[in-house]
Amino acid sequence: MALTLLLLVVLLAYVRGWSVLARAQPGALSRWRPLAFLSGMGFLWVSLASPLAGLDHQRLVFHMVQHLLEMNVAAPLLLLGAPFRVLRSALPRAWRLPPGSAHVLGGLGRFLTHPAVCWLLGTAIVTGWHVPWVLERTLHSPLWHAVQHGSFLLAGLLFWWPVVLPWPALPRWPRWALPVYLFLATLPCDALSAFLAFSGRVVYPHYLTEANGASALADQAAAGALMWCVVTLACLLPAVLITLQLLAPSAKGVASPSAAGGVGRGLAG
Repeated sequence: MALTLLLLVVLLAYVRGWSVLARAQPGALSRWRPLAFLSGMGFLWVSLASPLAGLDHQRLVFHMVQHLLEMNVAAPLLLLGAPFRVLRSALPRAWRLPPGSAHVLGGLGRFLTHPAVCWLLGTAIVTGWHVPWVLERTLHSPLWHAVQHGSFLLAGLLFWWPVVLPWPALPRWPRWALPVYLFLATLPCDALSAFLAFSGRVVYPHYLTEANGASALADQAAAGALMWCVVTLACLLPAVLITLQLLAPSAKGVASPSAAGGVGRGLAG
């Protein structure tokens, strides 16, 4: 209940910020962006606060659904909603940071949002939480379980940051590097997925207590297959979109600021 209220507060703040920004700068952002943010918040609620949230203790596949919703669905949708620009508008003027600049993020922010760091953190968080004894710990500790989900969302936001480039982000790598960035991100997930799908034993003993050996092994294989498919599609689709944008005739002229940016900058608004 508390988490649902927190998500609702963030959503109301976003609506207020959007209305303020729309009055001050009509047409500043495309109308699809609130829909993206609302969808991201909806998927986040499904993962963290809906009845699904309690099922990850019973089946590994439900844990995998939560993990994928947080990192590969909710996170990019939230960033596509231009959250920092809109939520900034919801604040009193005295509290607002100056308009878009790389310096807004500060030294630590610029370091954390460097594509190489985003890739490494995202990969480390995904693989680290799926080490057997680490995942077992989260299943028996509400605190570590909450930390796990928070880190999944944070890792998702960081991973998709160089791709979407929400305000106040600036491009750090040439745009042609983004499909490579996305392709490389599939490799560690593919390895983990294959290990779970084709392992001949149950990797996480907790799930043996919830079902017999055959059911737990089938559940583990389903979780691995789901991760394999979803991560591949989540990275393949934006990689194809970016590649098509690079090959489009309009992309062959003089590079503009948006031409060096990510998917979010490549879309109107």
